[in-house]
Amino acid sequence: MAPPKSPEVERRYYTVEEANKTLPLVRAIVGDIVRQYHTVNELRQRLDAVTNERRRRDGDPYSEEFAQSQSEMEAEEGKLAAYIDELTKLGVELKGPDGLCDFYSRMDGRDVYLCWRLGEPQVMHWHELNAGVAGRKPLAAGAPVRSGPRSL
Repeated sequence: MAPPKSPEVERRYYTVEEANKTLPLVRAIVGDIVRQYHTVNELRQRLDAVTNERRRRDGDPYSEEFAQSQSEMEAEEGKLAAYIDELTKLGVELKGPDGLCDFYSRMDGRDVYLCWRLGEPQVMHWHELNAGVAGRKPLAAGAPVRSGPRSL
C-alpha cells in the first residue's frame, strides 16, 4: 500500500525524539488513512458483487445507480490518496492498511527505519531497511539513533 516514490520529495531523517514529536499529526493522518481504506474497501467489495451480478443479466435497470456508486468510490479513493500524500510529504512511509509506518533514521552510520504502528503510544522499534516489520527490534533506552541529512 505504500505510495510510489515521488521525485520531488527528498528523504527526511528523524531521530526517535523528532519522530515522537511528530506522532500527534502522524497519528491523526494514519487514523484517517485506516478509516478511509476501510470505506474504499467496502465500496469496492459492494461494487464487485454488483458487477458480477450485472454480467449475468441482459437488461439493467440500475445502470445509473451503478455509475453513481462507481463515481462515489473514485471520490473516496481520491481522499485516501490525499491522506497518503499528506503522510508522504512528512517523510513518513505507510507500510500497510493497519497503520504501520516507517520513519527514516540513522543508526551507527547506516540508514534504518524507526517503526511505529497505529495504537502504539510512541516509536519503540526500529529495523533495517530490508528487514520489514518481521525484523522489528525494540529501541534500547538511549539508543544511538541520530539524525542524518535533513530536508523538509
